[in-house]
Amino acid sequence: MLAAARSERLKDVTERVALTRRLVARYVAGASESDVIRVAGDLVGDGFTVSIDRLGEHTRDLGQAMRVADTYVSVLDELHRAELSARVEVSVKLSAIGQAFHGDGDRVALDHARRICHAARNAGTTVTVDMEDHTTTDSTLNILRELRLDFPETGAVLQAYLRRTEGDCRDLAHAGSRVRLCKGAYDEPPSVAFMRKADVDRSYVRCAKILLSGPGYPMLATHDPRLVEITGALASKYHRLQGSYEYQMLYGVRPEEQRRLVRAGEEVRVYVPYGEDWYGYLVRRLAERPANLSLFLRSVASKR
Repeated sequence: MLAAARSERLKDVTERVALTRRLVARYVAGASESDVIRVAGDLVGDGFTVSIDRLGEHTRDLGQAMRVADTYVSVLDELHRAELSARVEVSVKLSAIGQAFHGDGDRVALDHARRICHAARNAGTTVTVDMEDHTTTDSTLNILRELRLDFPETGAVLQAYLRRTEGDCRDLAHAGSRVRLCKGAYDEPPSVAFMRKADVDRSYVRCAKILLSGPGYPMLATHDPRLVEITGALASKYHRLQGSYEYQMLYGVRPEEQRRLVRAGEEVRVYVPYGEDWYGYLVRRLAERPANLSLFLRSVASKR
């Protein structure tokens, strides 16, 4: 699946398949800014909060990094005009705004991130800095620390499959700190990451305990029914009121469970991606749902 996600030939084929277009619509809000604003508005109307992600990463051109930052500023302006910014934030991958540049990538990404954070504050919302593969973890956390000097509301993301994450949770579980905890989705070596699902799940629970028992604002990103149940039990154990933490789930993944949690009074934030660079994201989502994957592969094979 990782090879398929990188294949330009398969990408060209899938763009011509009607079934693929329907699957894209299930997991991706659309290609344009207006698409994602519309989807965000619908979700807010249904009782959700939202985090918008512009698809694309590993930008290596300064002009492209600037255009990505411009896009985020424009989206934030539109959210404000649509009166959605109280319920909708943005998520930003630092590699999309210059982190991957050789030499001065951290400075370039920090400058662009500051501009996005400033636009978010003016719009009345927040930014969460996404986490990527383990080689960028220290850089991302360093940039986050710099951002929080002026924008302490900026959210962090930690990945439970990394062996270091319990320590990072302790560092970030302080008052005012917004932390999204997810399992992690990158292909990492065993020297830095747990390989077995059971070990990742146990790490997730240990990290959730640290965050939920602290004074910060945990954002618990999981679709795993067992981890959702455990998270709820831990919130009760640590006397967490609903609204002092939140669940996060991906757009199009377990929507009935998302609605169930909202009906139960929980805060649920839906992570909504949009943009032209949808192919790799779609393949990763299909890999999580074998039924959709088999339909997709059959449709592509018939067009080759």
